[in-house]
Amino acid sequence: MELTPDTSYGYDLIDFAADIGWPLDPWQQWLAIHMGELLPDGRPRFRVVLALVARQNGKTLLCRVLTLYWMFIETVPLIIGTSTSRDTAKVSWREVIEMAESIDTLKAELPTPCTRETIGEEAFFNIHGSRYRFAAPNRRAGRSLTVHRLILDELREHRDWDTYNAAVKAMTAVADAQAVAITNQGDAGSVVLDSLRESALEYIETGVGDPRLGLFEWSAPSGSDSTDPHAIAHANPNLGDRVQLDSIIGDAMRAKRAGGLELAGYKTETLCMRVTNLDSAIDEDAWRDCGTDTPVDLAAHRQRVALCLDVALDSSHATLAAAATIDGVTHVEVVRVWQGHGCTQALRHDLPGLVDRIRPRTVGWFPAGPAAAVAASVRSKTGSRSWAPRRTQVAELTAEVTAVCMGLAEQVQSREIRHPRDDMLTAHVEQTQKLKRGDAWTFTRRGSAPIDAAYALAGAVHLARTLPAAPPPLTVA
Repeated sequence: MELTPDTSYGYDLIDFAADIGWPLDPWQQWLAIHMGELLPDGRPRFRVVLALVARQNGKTLLCRVLTLYWMFIETVPLIIGTSTSRDTAKVSWREVIEMAESIDTLKAELPTPCTRETIGEEAFFNIHGSRYRFAAPNRRAGRSLTVHRLILDELREHRDWDTYNAAVKAMTAVADAQAVAITNQGDAGSVVLDSLRESALEYIETGVGDPRLGLFEWSAPSGSDSTDPHAIAHANPNLGDRVQLDSIIGDAMRAKRAGGLELAGYKTETLCMRVTNLDSAIDEDAWRDCGTDTPVDLAAHRQRVALCLDVALDSSHATLAAAATIDGVTHVEVVRVWQGHGCTQALRHDLPGLVDRIRPRTVGWFPAGPAAAVAASVRSKTGSRSWAPRRTQVAELTAEVTAVCMGLAEQVQSREIRHPRDDMLTAHVEQTQKLKRGDAWTFTRRGSAPIDAAYALAGAVHLARTLPAAPPPLTVA
């Protein structure tokens, strides 16, 4: 479909912005035209618009100009705006009012007074009957109202669906309603952003899904170096105008050196890149670099193999991982995964046979963690023969848990791990966050998806790296 002033309200928005003295930047004009696309019956093509762009490129200003356009040109009955907090939403509301009152043509269409300041009922309105209200980001946003236009600023901060469901569902009875969600990238806690973005990408790639969900994204390619000017340009469409490269590159170098929380924050804020966690325990880029398409066959190195077992906090997932240090590099793989609530029964049944077949030097587990649920089956029995094969020790990883977790992070950071790019293992590794223990830390389990594979991996790597010299082969006199 050819886009013209008849098929996109974006052209009118661009003219309106220029007329009121707030001309849109080129990227804002492009977004205005495409998010303003119209169906043959005049309704917006996209009922929900998701726009991602790095900070300080003018996305909040675009939302304010858009709000004024909806009020004074489209004259829709009700616009709701939300942001990271009620106070932040009120600031945007107040600045929209100040913009309108500073422009003679708009001020002429304002009654006296043009606002209602009653707490909880604040509203800005014009002589056309169009109102703009703001809402706190909670389950009451937009409830009991009929919303025609909706601004969801900083969608990355939506940690649950309460605000989205309350506000977007308030548009249900409005045939030509539109919600505009604008944000930079988030982390694993950005559940609403992730869901909408993944749904939009699925539709773009497969044609399956919601055709009225529009995704417009400016972001650095996955895996980009934080100091790469081309990656910075991908996420900052105003580079060279509002945003200068020399004001970013210093932050980029510091973040790259610091890693961890500082690098993750830089990636989301400036490169608009998806990161799993803001305080990741294991560097995602380093983990990616450790992957190999030609993994070592650990069966050929039985005398160096260590296994480790761990169980998810809710016992819905369990992992047995293997590791062997060969020529200074520790090679790892996932031996077996058990899934579903009650999977620990299958684990207890399968474990002896797996260990007997592999014949590792040692098998480790974390008795102070969720794996305590299977302690009766795993713990070595005092005074009796172990369930494990001869020459296979059973190791309880207790006091050294911080060393286990921090050791894995260090080995990944120094690229001394090799993994076979197992999707499940990578997901668990990327979900790890730090739980501080004084000056040290472990992987936190609470508030995260299962990370038992990361714990099993860390334990196996620790045991493989600390194995004593192999015993001499058994001889028969």
